[in-house]
Amino acid sequence: MKVWYADDALLPEGWARRVAISIDDHGDIAEVRAGADPEGAERLAGPVLPGMANLHSHAFQRAMAGLTEMRGAPDDDFWTWRELMYRFVARITPEQAQAIARHLYVEMLREGYTAVAEFHYVHNDADGAPYADRAELLLRHLAAAREAGIGVTLLPSLYRWSNFGEKPLAPRQRRFATDAAAILSMVERAHAAAGDDPDVHVGVAPHSLRAADPASLAELVAGLETIDPDAPVHIHVAEQTKEVDDCLAWSGMRPVEWLLANCGVDARWCVVHATHVVADEIATLARSGAVVGLCPTTEGNLGDGIFPLVDYRAGGGRYGVGGDSHVSRSPAEELRMLEYVQRLARRRRNLIADEASPAVGTTLWREAAAGGALALARPMGAIAAGLRADLVVLDAGHPDLAARGGDAIANALVFSGAGGLVRDVMVGGRWAVREGRHPLAERAARDYARAVAALLE
Repeated sequence: MKVWYADDALLPEGWARRVAISIDDHGDIAEVRAGADPEGAERLAGPVLPGMANLHSHAFQRAMAGLTEMRGAPDDDFWTWRELMYRFVARITPEQAQAIARHLYVEMLREGYTAVAEFHYVHNDADGAPYADRAELLLRHLAAAREAGIGVTLLPSLYRWSNFGEKPLAPRQRRFATDAAAILSMVERAHAAAGDDPDVHVGVAPHSLRAADPASLAELVAGLETIDPDAPVHIHVAEQTKEVDDCLAWSGMRPVEWLLANCGVDARWCVVHATHVVADEIATLARSGAVVGLCPTTEGNLGDGIFPLVDYRAGGGRYGVGGDSHVSRSPAEELRMLEYVQRLARRRRNLIADEASPAVGTTLWREAAAGGALALARPMGAIAAGLRADLVVLDAGHPDLAARGGDAIANALVFSGAGGLVRDVMVGGRWAVREGRHPLAERAARDYARAVAALLE
């Protein structure tokens, strides 16, 4: 048993002083005591918060950051961005995918993410043929996560159709083509590769209602339940107004409305984006127990729109944050953007707070960490006994933390806009980042640069 001591720690009930955290040999938190004596414990270098889950990642898109910011048409939007993505993904190799993911995961760790949900939909080779190992590219992301030392939930994605009504895939989508049986075989393969690793979890991700017909979606969820009834199910839904219009034309229902009416959505589900929802959908989604996966920097980059988080929280809805296309790798930036877009929509300030704490930074971190943990099916998201020892230690010597305590610490982390606040990061009881440095950072960056250079030739 190892005991760590922090002058300030964010616990489930709020900030506490003089906190001792006991961690067992399996990497789980055994005990947490506030008002503790530091004798016999090793001091942490600053305030400590629970690790954050990045609940939505398409790792390969990290290599596209900054490449799509040239206007190609007066009405540039998500759909024109998607065409650029198709051209990019057509060339990527398994080795390049692993190099990009490894560098990304190192970057995430250095910013305070301790686990990631990899929503993976590039399954086939450049000609559209399955690899000899059907899970080749999925397992490349598992390898990258293990090399980096980040927890991972693997989500192989079902991508069968190009649009509602079972429209065939276009040639440029051939690398995505799968059916429910193929995805379930990847789940089995990933379980075998993970073994008894407590920092690896597996679920599924029907890509969207336009890409997964009702029968395939039902087959996928039923098959997953026979493998692991508690495994997570993630899906993109209602990200774009065109998707809403197409779904109405196909079914007479809006995407979130159809999903809630037909799929038994519950706490296993993570509904990603849900940008375009109406009042009844917001209320029903909040009652379902599902987590809404919000990706504010990507949603802003793509011009998606703004999820009505204030109304959703008022109904008891749970949420977390993800990097999606990874135009940002910082959970603090995602949370800051999340609050700011709500302010812009409502023309008011300090919206995401509650009776437990009037501090927006504390509320955002605590709620997003808990929601992300549920979405990843990983016991994390709080500094509490029985959970994985995922800790984010801030630099007490940073000028933006000078003379700060309690809620002011989280507010500085989220809203100061400063870099370098995260000093040390622990995942499952093991230090992944120390003094702001990751042991693989330089090599991962070199391999990433080579992979991107080859893709851009």
